[in-house]
Amino acid sequence: MATKIMMPKLSDTMEEGVILKWVRKEGEKVKQGETLVEIESDKADMELEAYDSGVLRKIVVPEGGKAAIGALIAVIGDPNEDISGMLADDSPAPGKAVPPEKPKETAPKGAAPAQSPTPATPVQPAGQPGDGRTKASPLAKRLAQEHHVNIAGVQGSGPQGRVIKRDVEGVLSSGSAVPQRTHLAGTSEDVALSPIRKTIAKRMTESKTTAPHFYVTIEADMEPAMTFREQLNAASESKISFTDILIKATASALMRHPQINATYLGDSMKQYHYVHMAVAVALDEGLVTPIIRNCEQKGIAAINADLRDLAERARNRKLKPEEYTGATFTISNLGMYGVEDFVAIINPPEGAILAVGSIVEKPVVKKGAIVIGHTMKMTLSSDHRIIDGAVAARFLQDLKKFLENPASLAL
Repeated sequence: MATKIMMPKLSDTMEEGVILKWVRKEGEKVKQGETLVEIESDKADMELEAYDSGVLRKIVVPEGGKAAIGALIAVIGDPNEDISGMLADDSPAPGKAVPPEKPKETAPKGAAPAQSPTPATPVQPAGQPGDGRTKASPLAKRLAQEHHVNIAGVQGSGPQGRVIKRDVEGVLSSGSAVPQRTHLAGTSEDVALSPIRKTIAKRMTESKTTAPHFYVTIEADMEPAMTFREQLNAASESKISFTDILIKATASALMRHPQINATYLGDSMKQYHYVHMAVAVALDEGLVTPIIRNCEQKGIAAINADLRDLAERARNRKLKPEEYTGATFTISNLGMYGVEDFVAIINPPEGAILAVGSIVEKPVVKKGAIVIGHTMKMTLSSDHRIIDGAVAARFLQDLKKFLENPASLAL
């Protein structure tokens, strides 16, 4: 009996998926549990396994096409089985392939049409389909972005001409990197939103329009934490970061203030007596928030190992759904970019988010004397429906105490 393959819901915020690659072609045999297709969600690239064994009779949504959650994307069945009724009666309607459009540059009003610059490589690479979309793995895209390589000019050696990591590395080692496409001054272009960016737009609008935000900022003396970090790194092979220490300090403070570690439920609130900490990781397409679970039970070294692994797989879009869902609190750290302080938007259904700035060297007063110190600002954004100002202030006071007395975190 034929089996419908539907677009799965790969995250709690996913509304549609993009078909990255069909591992099997129409007419090929498929075994239950084998990887059938690679799908891009708003959080990660996932492999979907075949529900049943049989022959891949029909691919409804081709590579590059989009489909809504629950829409038919393929049919597996016996070689001679009639599947026409299954295709005709599918509900909801099958997802339609929507190939990405080429960015359109528009010249200023009254100006002559701009001439396109001569491409550095006149031959269309194998990884460049006719619709202008370059087939490339997420890792290859990130590597090309980091080294300012125009991935559209890279010859792909992966399946169906897909550009993979070794292709970009080959271009870099040969010194023949194709420069990024330049934009003509005075023009504009329409850029399609990625699934990640669409989800961010929807959820941030939801958060700001439904949760009444308020903000409380505190400044901590980071010299004790700096000394503590040096001692940890001297005694360990792994290099502990300030973020690792901050996560542990925040988890310790949240255990004292469950009102902050909470979710608004309408007529009630849920307070968590464990800390599943989401840490914002920046991608080219937007932010993802992998989760370190049960931070209150883990030491700083364990948090360091978890964060390194999750952040790397987040950048490569290899996170599993359970690794980016179910957080109770989020930290967003822009200190590495030189940002001194900022406010963040709460990530629903959480009740608060901590925005962390850079450690700044500046004059401070200690014991009545002006000396050079190192301080860091932190701003807590809170949902006023379940958190009051005094509650937020007490939480930040305890967080500051942990950072200024970091030895207590090792107890």
